[in-house]
Amino acid sequence: MAASRSGIAAGLNKGHITTVRELKQKPSQRKGVLGKRTAFVRSIVREVAGFAPYERRVMELIKNSKDKRAKKLTKRRLGTFVRAKKKIDELSGVIAESRRH
Repeated sequence: MAASRSGIAAGLNKGHITTVRELKQKPSQRKGVLGKRTAFVRSIVREVAGFAPYERRVMELIKNSKDKRAKKLTKRRLGTFVRAKKKIDELSGVIAESRRH
């Protein structure tokens, strides 16, 4: 919507002058945000179950600087390129974390 209304019936900022209200955030706007409990459960599952075979292979490809091949493999496994990029970032973080310790 326009930044401010002019009170005139025509033009870019046409319309009655009103004050913008601060609305409370709807629960639907929070959809997809990771909760504390979910993050904890996922970390425990990752710790217990480890990585899937394709994830181990992707990590090897990333270590050997074959990023394009890793992205292609991940895209084939997960279905979309956005999911593949997210998974590559996650696995790159895991590799970096293992190098630190």
